[in-house]
Amino acid sequence: MSVKAAQSESLWTETPLVYSSHISDIIGCSVYLKLENLQPSQSFKYRGISKFVQQCKNKHGPLVHLMIASGGNAGLAAAVVARVLGVRCTVFLPTNVSIDTQQALQKQGAEIVTIGEYYAQTLAALQDAVRKDTNAVLVPSYDSPILWDGHSSMVTEMQRQLPRQPDAIFCSVGGGGLIGGIMQGCKNVGWDEVPVVALETTGSNCFYNAIAINTRNFTSKVPIVPSTEVEDSSPYTVEIVEEYNIAIPHMKVLKSRATSLGASSPAPGVVRMAVDRAGGIKCACIPDEMAMHTARLFGDDHKILTELACSTTLSPGYNREFLLRILGPTFSALSPEERKEKCLVFVVCGGVKISFEEMRDFEEIVAAAQVQSYWSVQIGGEEIQLPKQCD
Repeated sequence: MSVKAAQSESLWTETPLVYSSHISDIIGCSVYLKLENLQPSQSFKYRGISKFVQQCKNKHGPLVHLMIASGGNAGLAAAVVARVLGVRCTVFLPTNVSIDTQQALQKQGAEIVTIGEYYAQTLAALQDAVRKDTNAVLVPSYDSPILWDGHSSMVTEMQRQLPRQPDAIFCSVGGGGLIGGIMQGCKNVGWDEVPVVALETTGSNCFYNAIAINTRNFTSKVPIVPSTEVEDSSPYTVEIVEEYNIAIPHMKVLKSRATSLGASSPAPGVVRMAVDRAGGIKCACIPDEMAMHTARLFGDDHKILTELACSTTLSPGYNREFLLRILGPTFSALSPEERKEKCLVFVVCGGVKISFEEMRDFEEIVAAAQVQSYWSVQIGGEEIQLPKQCD
């Protein structure tokens, strides 16, 4: 595609939605996988970021300098679209980002700066650099309505690809860009009542905490008056964002290896959407070891490597009791025949931050965790112990 053509067209490529016989057999439902992980131009990050960057170039011209803070995947999306459109791109990365990820960015022509232990520190350094560069535009990784609108295109595709309306959509959450796009997409196609399940790893669960503090720990069906009051022992502080009249937690420390979910606070606009949504949002958190276990099972079954941010999404597909607990008593009460008719979609978001070496590491970590016979998970404010079986 020429640069001129790219400026006037959507740059992302439609992604496949495939039936998973493996997961369908395990949980007894009809399961479809939305594969947002095949290449950079087939990812949810690329959908929204390419739309944002196109608008930037149209507004600021060819000398625009794209600058983004990222754990890797959003930065790669920005780097790819910058190469396609012929503009400069600099990606700010936390210092713990792997050499492989840095090299992937450089292969797309991006300049890189490694700074900050956590994403919030990296973002602060980026903001300072943007102020000093008259051609710079800060490209958001997840907090922008333009991004959510771009990401929403995946739901438009799902509507065409699925045999019927889904009974639930599962996705992982970091800062909220993906789930913001899914909620926007559901609204666009008339699926506002479809349950959306948000999954995170314990220790990087800012969105789960945000929903909890704005719904009295998941007990209130209507928005409550936001408050900054938290105990000193709380893992987060709270800010009231008056624009959205919402309370936003800021995690004090991130303790998960799922670094793509490592936002210290979620996008306020997405939290507001979730709290107000007709179909609601179901939230769950799992330990890193459960995500690692799922990544290995999914790789064996589907011959696809996924980083922890994605395998977190897939974890209910490999533990039937977890799935039933998330979807609630009405779903659990269905007969096996009725359950087979239910259509579930898992967004397989992939990511570049995975390798065979890391998968081998996962195997060792999971083996060490087998001392306990259960997984400790959180679902809608409850701590639950799940048996460590795949079915």
